Amino acid sequence: MDFLSVAYALLFYFAAFVLVVGVGRKIVQYARTPAPLKIPTTPAPTTGTGVVLRLGREVVFFSSLFKSNKWTWLFGWMFHLCLLLEALRHLRYFTQPVWGWVVLVQPFGKYAAFGIVIGLLGLWGRRFFVDRVRYISAPSDHLMLILLLSIATSGILMTFVDHTDIVSLKAFALGLLYADWQPIPHDPLLLIHLALVAALMIVFPFSKLLHGPALFFSPTRNQIDDAREKRHVTPWASDTGTGAAG
Repeated sequence: MDFLSVAYALLFYFAAFVLVVGVGRKIVQYARTPAPLKIPTTPAPTTGTGVVLRLGREVVFFSSLFKSNKWTWLFGWMFHLCLLLEALRHLRYFTQPVWGWVVLVQPFGKYAAFGIVIGLLGLWGRRFFVDRVRYISAPSDHLMLILLLSIATSGILMTFVDHTDIVSLKAFALGLLYADWQPIPHDPLLLIHLALVAALMIVFPFSKLLHGPALFFSPTRNQIDDAREKRHVTPWASDTGTGAAG
């Protein structure tokens, strides 16, 4: 094991630790945040099953975004769908033997990176050409888009231009998974790609990318519209006795 292999192994262990602990901590924070008001966005479901279906439509089809802005929905949905395909395709590096359905995903995931780039460019363009979006865009928003574009672009270059040793790469990935470290290929493009992925894992818990898990804790989406039938009292109000007043 050379220094570079050890350094990248430690980097990914650290990145995985930050990602898991950081996201877990934020989820606990979301779960503990009081929702004192009954504020589901209407028309809202009146049953628990309806809430589940509503969240399902949001997660899978981005239904609210579709109603809000068709172009943003198109680029956003394209990016997320292609990102999912690309993530599933990369499971081949962490499974031995490779699962059958992962093999079936490979042809689609191979070209999904182009969809990622198109989606990101569309989402980035609105931060320049749409006045109200440009006004609220922070430097971190642009940097996050640059990071995602760099990961996708370097992946495309490795797939179609400068191929890497995927056998050695898979050995390295499986070695990380089973704590049996293996040498990493010393291809510059691969090293850049992996470093960018590790950087994304580290910054993810502290970025706006957490809108994914945060969606499930949004009171405008996860509440039942039963304000007339049932009084809404949060646990923290009930415990202090204030919820019983009135």
